[in-house]
Amino acid sequence: MINNEKHDFCGKWITNEEFAKLNPRNVFHKQLEPVSLPCDEHRNRHILFRKKVSIGEFKEAKIYISADDYYKLYINGEFVAQGPTPAYHFRYNYNVVDVSGYLKDGENTIAVHTLYQGLINRVWQSGDNRHGLILDLVVDGKTVAKSDETFKVSYHSAYTEMGVCGYETQFLERYDSSSPEVGFEKPCFDDSNWANARLKQVVDYNLKEQESSMLVFEEIEPKICETRENSIFYDFSGIFVGYFVATARGKKGDVIKIRCGQELNDDGSLRYKLRANCVYEEEWVLSGNEDTLDWFDYKSFRYVEVILPEGVQISKVKLTAKHYPFSLKTRLKAEFAKDEKLRKIWELCVRTQRYGVQEVIQDCMEREKGFYLGDGCYTALTNMLLTGDDSMVKRLIDDAFATDFISDTLVTCMNCSFMQEIAEYPLMLVYLVLWHYRFTGDREYLKINYPKVKKLLDAYKRDYETEGLLKNLDKWCVVEWPKNFQHDYDVDITEGKICEEAHVSLNAYYLYAVKTANKIAEALGENCYRDEAPLVSAFMKAFYDEEKHLFKDGENTKHKTIIGNSFVFAFDLCSDEKFKENFLKELKEKGIHSVSFFCAFCVLLGLAVNNRYDLIKRELLDEGAWLRMLKEDATTTFEGWGRDTKWNTSLFHLTMSYAAIFMAETDLDKLFK
Repeated sequence: MINNEKHDFCGKWITNEEFAKLNPRNVFHKQLEPVSLPCDEHRNRHILFRKKVSIGEFKEAKIYISADDYYKLYINGEFVAQGPTPAYHFRYNYNVVDVSGYLKDGENTIAVHTLYQGLINRVWQSGDNRHGLILDLVVDGKTVAKSDETFKVSYHSAYTEMGVCGYETQFLERYDSSSPEVGFEKPCFDDSNWANARLKQVVDYNLKEQESSMLVFEEIEPKICETRENSIFYDFSGIFVGYFVATARGKKGDVIKIRCGQELNDDGSLRYKLRANCVYEEEWVLSGNEDTLDWFDYKSFRYVEVILPEGVQISKVKLTAKHYPFSLKTRLKAEFAKDEKLRKIWELCVRTQRYGVQEVIQDCMEREKGFYLGDGCYTALTNMLLTGDDSMVKRLIDDAFATDFISDTLVTCMNCSFMQEIAEYPLMLVYLVLWHYRFTGDREYLKINYPKVKKLLDAYKRDYETEGLLKNLDKWCVVEWPKNFQHDYDVDITEGKICEEAHVSLNAYYLYAVKTANKIAEALGENCYRDEAPLVSAFMKAFYDEEKHLFKDGENTKHKTIIGNSFVFAFDLCSDEKFKENFLKELKEKGIHSVSFFCAFCVLLGLAVNNRYDLIKRELLDEGAWLRMLKEDATTTFEGWGRDTKWNTSLFHLTMSYAAIFMAETDLDKLFK
């Protein structure tokens, strides 16, 4: 629950000796600027804090807490919560957690496990030398404990790295149950040899209460448990995001090897070397007593293979799934519900949203775990339409606009230290602002964001517009992804190069963004943002082939693709009925499976705008699209139509769940027209 008033912390930012005197390091820059940010010295630091506090009888207790990069909170030995949602230091999140059910009359133990990941990555603003914990325990309105130098602090030596997986995304963990810090969260743990916490000397955080909900957790039992020679194989019946948990007993020093995967090889063995550039193989070292595995970072998996030394016994096996709260509030359209295949596509998309959305809308669940702006707009929109909850949409909008301190034309991946810029993504944000208003009717939020929309489009005009067309882009123009779905798009859009030529895809996005800004102005009763006519004229003159009634890829080519034309069709930028006829003819010939993330959405959007729901049904039932995923045993939407349609396919990728938008009992005319 979000409070109406900002909490003023009595506690201070505390850390350990290593981080106390470190000055924050700037990790922000334009993507094409050459910057060296080595991350060898401070990395993968698991830092623990403990404090005992005595309280009397009470009615209500709350903890106000934050940590950088991340925390897991325990009270009296019980896990309570984890967070915060990643954010930039100048608008950093704190959580408010009701802990009334965890405290008792008398002595209580507060224990916090924090992580400073330390790499330039897409998950957190890490690699910046900022680490710390801040908290207040407030009981019946009185602060009874606060983070200060009376807290005890120690490294957690149970966690040593076995390499990095993904794109500097996470450390593979070797967990040693014989570590002296195991059980640190328990009241009986002896921390007498721990040091006292240190105050962080340079503190530049601006704290705000997290405006979205905290994660929920589900315990998933294995559906299949099969003994294989020296290993045990588990199948949890679908891909989840979370942690493998088990109890084991063996000799001190015995090493259990744990492999996780999303799929099986042809011979039935586990494919733990994921397609998505992650090798999920880790180790668990036993203490000689009964031990419980305690992974800190999560993975995306369905299957687990546990390779056991002789004599080791394993029990209490489960998967702890983590995800954002999800409650389905809309239904599949009645005419779609009659078709079994469409029902299965709907169920696939709903399950993807239910178990895939985390503290933010992520790209894939394993390789990046990044909060990407572009396809995130479509994923967040899907989440809002399915649940009626707009918190993920608002988080994306707010966090995207907050990146203007890096560039006033915004960046691609939010709340992190990895710098990337993709030209289309901020333009998609403009549409999401209007779609949110049309769905929620929240006029005040629209008023807040309209000046930001104008500022963004003004910046695009300043930096890139020449005679009504965008060109000379120092941002990557992705157009469609992966490249093998680009149909030989005849413009040089190589990442890392300036795209000099004006091309149809990006300019379609831009023209639609300007039109959308004018619709926002109209909704607010304000003068239009800008006259569209000169932009429309420049667009048609540069790209439209009046003889072929189709649009060229770029101003310097005659080549035409379904890719470029899909954006024009989606955004209803051409009133020539022959163009629409020609596009629909090409769509029928090639099918929606011939395009991917961005154009597939646009195909469905254009069909909705043109009231062609019969064709929406036809494209959803394309055997090479969502049905192909299902044929390949998908339990969540893929990063492509099939396992091998991309060289590094994630099998848990949220974007394609947007099919549910066009299947739900939602007034799409109100939303999109």
